[in-house]
Amino acid sequence: MSEKHSHRGIRTRAIHAGEGPDPTTRASAPNLVMSTTFVIDDAEANFSARALTPESPFAYTRWGNPTVRQLERKLADLEGGEAAVAFASGMAATIALFLHLLKTGDHLVVSDVAYAGVSELVTDTVRKLGIGVSFVDTSDLDELRGALRTNTRLVHVETPANPILRLTDIRAAAEIAHQAGAQLCVDSTFATPVATRPLELGAEYVIHSLTKYLCGHGDALGGAVVGRMGPMEALRQDTGIHMGGVISPFNAWLIMRGMATLPLRMAAHAEGALRVARFLEQHPAVTRVIYPGLESHPQYALARRQM
Repeated sequence: MSEKHSHRGIRTRAIHAGEGPDPTTRASAPNLVMSTTFVIDDAEANFSARALTPESPFAYTRWGNPTVRQLERKLADLEGGEAAVAFASGMAATIALFLHLLKTGDHLVVSDVAYAGVSELVTDTVRKLGIGVSFVDTSDLDELRGALRTNTRLVHVETPANPILRLTDIRAAAEIAHQAGAQLCVDSTFATPVATRPLELGAEYVIHSLTKYLCGHGDALGGAVVGRMGPMEALRQDTGIHMGGVISPFNAWLIMRGMATLPLRMAAHAEGALRVARFLEQHPAVTRVIYPGLESHPQYALARRQM
């Protein structure tokens, strides 16, 4: 997390993190920079993405863009990470990370309940590349431990899982993955940084579909991976820039607009959802209500601890 914002509350950081007044106009709101190309004054500049560093000047929007950069910094700040890479969608972020970390002969462990797009991606595309895949109930730590192999490189969990809201103990899953020499990736789209920050619990990577709660207005697709600076810059060059699944600056700008109210919206969502869940739990026509905020949920204690 940036030291500049570490002392601020999450509501303040959701508004201000990653942003600053425009140096020319002093505009306080983030600028929307739609330009695909930028003027570079350095005559000796290396026009190769391989030479990029976080301090490199903007050259081409597929490589980096001022508006997108602000979004990435805000995401990293809220998640307690060092850096983030934004993509055109949550699916683009997921496949980018998988293809960056995995190669033929490697093994991937995935939650057996996951977003349908991710489940189909792993079943079809990833397996075609010669990457072994095991689907497991990641809420069962013994089952998770038993699924790991000597060639397991990545464990991918989704918590709360879409759509049944099953939880995975992130800290325990990270310890199990690390003992096997694997890394842990957490899709935290449902939780958002307001409820859960997986990096603080031992995960190496956090994935978000920015399209959902983070945007909050249903009008912009986006995705992101958050983690340490070195791995994020490697991800940006390897599969972000070279595969080209980058986010539009306009979508980045819309999502930043939504993120300013994220803590307030999530508080309202949580309050409303709990009221509805408690009402339905007492309704004679309802057999079962599955909501981690209810004392009747089998993982209620984990939800209180982790969310």
